[in-house]
Amino acid sequence: MSDDKKKLFSSNPGDKVKHQQRDAKRLTLSRLSALSAMALGVVLPKAFAQNKAPAPGTLRIGFQKYGTLTLLKGTGALDKRLAALGVDVKWAEFPAGPQLLEGLNVGSIDFGTTGEAPPIFAQAAGADLLYVGNEPPAPGGEAIVVPKNSPLKSIAELKGKKVALNKGSNVHYLLVKLLEKAGLNYKDVETVFLPPADARAAFERGSVDAWAIWDPFLAAAEKQIGARILADGKGVVSNHQFYLAARPYAQKNPEVLRIVLEELAKIDEWGAKNLKEVSSILSTQIGLDNSIVELSTARFGFGVKPLTEQVIREQQNIADTFADLKLIPKRINIRDAVFTVKL
Repeated sequence: MSDDKKKLFSSNPGDKVKHQQRDAKRLTLSRLSALSAMALGVVLPKAFAQNKAPAPGTLRIGFQKYGTLTLLKGTGALDKRLAALGVDVKWAEFPAGPQLLEGLNVGSIDFGTTGEAPPIFAQAAGADLLYVGNEPPAPGGEAIVVPKNSPLKSIAELKGKKVALNKGSNVHYLLVKLLEKAGLNYKDVETVFLPPADARAAFERGSVDAWAIWDPFLAAAEKQIGARILADGKGVVSNHQFYLAARPYAQKNPEVLRIVLEELAKIDEWGAKNLKEVSSILSTQIGLDNSIVELSTARFGFGVKPLTEQVIREQQNIADTFADLKLIPKRINIRDAVFTVKL
């Protein structure tokens, strides 16, 4: 690591890992699900339900306990850089993407990150959000799994079977595309809509034949109960992570957003070269065994960029699919919500 990178991480992440591990209480998988499952129709926590105007010179960032923003928060690098410009950074933890975007919509935060599905649902519901960047594809980070002793060997064999998944999440689109690739229709399988904790319980007791799920739940199922991947997203979907901002904030503060993306790019560059340390930090954050997080981290996409035409088209395809399935109330134009930040 260069001297600059050593300085960047001098107060975190690696230097703090041991201390964090001594103090952290390990969470169960069901607790993790309650914290980070991308369930739809959730209620915004009271702490963020008030539409309070931010103090002048404040950037309010919503984050979840897993991913690049978590790493960036730990370094303090963004806080320090923006403080020099008179901008105070406030960090607010959210349990999942839908709640985070609801917080953005009601004016409780200015910036945050989610997967592909939540911003589509938010835009369809009228949220005034903007896409400002995305991480590279991570198609191996979501998959359809079956029990280790299942006789099922291919997606085509799912016809007439029960598949558990979180309604309207990224894996909903994955299931549609995998069935299509196998020559099946969406209605050829029986979908059972369950959040990750309930889906895993149903999966373990044999109430469903397969489970469409994403990391780190995917890695946990592989490591803990021997779940076998029937097919993942490789060659079928991209599975991007997006950074989003409230439209009024983005239009007034493009320079602040440019700095945020620059700092995210730095942490991505470091993370891509230090996967073991990234895994150790995130393992402490979410309370899962390090071997599980190492598996999921290996499937990360590191390298934030502004949205390209290809990424916009891919996100539009997902939105159109959800509209066709009547999962969102109307068709939307993703391009209407794209904001280009010059890096």
